[in-house]
Amino acid sequence: MERSVARIISASPVIEGAGVHLNRVFGFSEVELFDPFLLLDDFRSDIPTHYLKGFPWHPHRGIETITYVLKGNVEHGDSLGNSGVISSGDVQWMTAGSGIVHQEMPKGDDQGAMHGFQLWANLPARHKMTAPRYQEITAAQIPVVDVDGARVKVVAGEFAATRGPVSDIFTDPEYLDVTLPEEGSFQRTLPADHTVMLYAIEGSGTTAATAVSNRQLVLYGAGDEVSISADQEGMRFLLLSGKPLREPIAWRGPIVMNTQEELEIAFREYQEGTFIK
Repeated sequence: MERSVARIISASPVIEGAGVHLNRVFGFSEVELFDPFLLLDDFRSDIPTHYLKGFPWHPHRGIETITYVLKGNVEHGDSLGNSGVISSGDVQWMTAGSGIVHQEMPKGDDQGAMHGFQLWANLPARHKMTAPRYQEITAAQIPVVDVDGARVKVVAGEFAATRGPVSDIFTDPEYLDVTLPEEGSFQRTLPADHTVMLYAIEGSGTTAATAVSNRQLVLYGAGDEVSISADQEGMRFLLLSGKPLREPIAWRGPIVMNTQEELEIAFREYQEGTFIK
């Protein structure tokens, strides 16, 4: 059965970090709708003063942050001694688990463009305090599948017998970057119990009789199949899905736990210097 459109959302401008201008697609006020996902930010910008101050040192616990860069570079470092650069086409899937303190500093490319997205995924209660880890995926490691004119980058999950390089994620996610030619189409069958959403990043098209264009997100309703048709200019979108946790959420800033007590412990440990396990 084809999934209906439960909701369509346009990204809204916000300022985060040390003064980074970005567009928030969804966040704190919509947690039940998007379970197991918590937040999606679109940080595409061609104005360096809007992103160069970046995201200085800050903690995370209880979540995974997924950063996908289309253009530019993001320098990162953390309390475990890890450091590096995420460049155009790369993905960083960071499992914060029991706790990590890190910084993310966007640098842009030679033309001043810094384009990308950050998605937060919740961790189930039994894995909230798992050991932190990174999966850093270069553009060259992300397989590309061409099916009926659609060009599909498989970041996570499996599409057309091709598995993405991201593995061992607790919410069984699928993360596809799909480009359609003019008037092209794309169909995908996904588990009926998964949360499924589409975020348009170029062009425009139609899904379930609903028009969608750049910086608009479609949250799908019940069913197991999604179908998207591009308009004459073609279309590019992220197709994201994951298995809902259906667990209580206690969320403050960069830390997401299950109870208020766990949240208070996390912030107390951060203040006392015992946050990192």
